[in-house]
Amino acid sequence: MQNLNILILLIFGVWLVTISVFIYRIYSLFRKLSQGVEVTDLKKVLEKVLNREDENTRLIKDLEGQIHLLEEEGRFHIQKIGFVRFNPFKELGGDHSFSVAILDLEDTGVIITSLHARDRTRVYMKDIKKGKSEFELSIEEKKALSNARKTR
Repeated sequence: MQNLNILILLIFGVWLVTISVFIYRIYSLFRKLSQGVEVTDLKKVLEKVLNREDENTRLIKDLEGQIHLLEEEGRFHIQKIGFVRFNPFKELGGDHSFSVAILDLEDTGVIITSLHARDRTRVYMKDIKKGKSEFELSIEEKKALSNARKTR
């Protein structure tokens, strides 16, 4: 009989500790939610939380709009570059000439080619629209364009 009483007291004690822990957690959460609220009215605390949530939702929508705008503008920024060095004149030493292709996301941009000789250097530019040029491209320019289109 005495063992039964101890068992009942032990179960009752565990039950009280469990309830105390839950009440303490609820109280801590309420204190955290009501921080900064002078009157500890649950309705005012919940209204404050809902107002913050509405404001956060509005700010997130604004940020999503700005991100979309930046992504659209970014399509036209330089995103792909291809570079080729070469020697157009076999009698001269070194690969001092080059072709560089500079493209945006839609493969539109320019190819700049520099031909270096002993007495002069010439620089040419050709427009690229959607990966194509109106002008005939040299082998090196085609290679620079291909290298640029492969990058991302």
